[in-house]
Amino acid sequence: MSRSIPVGLGARAYEVVVGRGLLDEAGTRIAPFVKRKRVAVVSDETVWALHGARLTRSLEAAGLAAPAVVVPPGEQTKSFEGLADLSDRLLALELDRGDLIVAFGGGVVGDLAGFAAAIYKRGIDFVQIPTTLLAQVDSSVGGKTAIDTPRGKNLIGAFHQPRLVLADLDVLSTLSDREMRAGYAEVVKYGLLGDYAFFEWLETNSGEVLAREPQALAHAVGRSIEMKAEIVAEDEKEAGRRALLNLGHTFGHALEAETGYGEALLHGEAVAAGMALAFRFSASQGLCTGQDAARASAAIAKAGLPTTLADVAPRAFGADPLVRHMAQDKKAEGGRLTFILARALGEAFVARDVDAGAIKTFLAAEGATP
Repeated sequence: MSRSIPVGLGARAYEVVVGRGLLDEAGTRIAPFVKRKRVAVVSDETVWALHGARLTRSLEAAGLAAPAVVVPPGEQTKSFEGLADLSDRLLALELDRGDLIVAFGGGVVGDLAGFAAAIYKRGIDFVQIPTTLLAQVDSSVGGKTAIDTPRGKNLIGAFHQPRLVLADLDVLSTLSDREMRAGYAEVVKYGLLGDYAFFEWLETNSGEVLAREPQALAHAVGRSIEMKAEIVAEDEKEAGRRALLNLGHTFGHALEAETGYGEALLHGEAVAAGMALAFRFSASQGLCTGQDAARASAAIAKAGLPTTLADVAPRAFGADPLVRHMAQDKKAEGGRLTFILARALGEAFVARDVDAGAIKTFLAAEGATP
């Protein structure tokens, strides 16, 4: 049983299909979007070893030629070097603009393959088949594609909407518990930023979601995608409300930069800590209550996710380096720091002129060195 959630973008509208067994249906669902009956599947080594044969069978059964381009797993692949390598390998396949790229993997593959699709021969269609919880509820929906640079995360990219997203809940059975927890951070984010009732439901049902209980997982993924689709349809290019989806990300991206964008700190773990920090900073500024900040942190910690700087790494972070990373954030304007802060649980807002000194003082209180 599956359900389709529309992303309403006029002529560029598309469906996000959520359900089980979607890999086996991928060929018949993708075929209508392909003129030459040829796709290139971009995946990483881990996902391809687990699920590649199943996807290939589905695509070929629908009459689609489906050569695979398999890249190394990990955030380091989402780089200029990784983009150049992928682009060259796609060109070697002689894809034309009537063909299509299938991004088959987690957020790294989705971002990298989506950006390659955006710039390949000035733009080629692509389909997202996200294989992690984080990618299903967040990065696969909304058309954000990007690579990282030494100066920051996702700083080079493009908005390029997919033609279709297939979120197969079955593939989450092969995720590690750590990857499930990292994805859950983006689920609880939706409750914290704009749906208090969903947050309350997650407070009670997080264990079932993380254990992959079918009904709980389907509800958590479906509600998250509904919220993202609604926000993207209203504000595709992050001129307004879509910025709320970055709750926790300004702190989180700075922590990722300081820890080297590697396995030491997964993106979802960084966002989890960033959301807890954002709520505590909001409380320190009198924007929300300390009780709300404590509940937010407790809900995050209950899922086994970090909520403090000490949780992220045993060493002390420097306040100055963290703030320098924040100044490179995409949301920063004219040297002013932009954060997503909270007035209450389920009531986030965009703060576009946050004082760097106040952030440094707060980080010092959180255990950072000068």
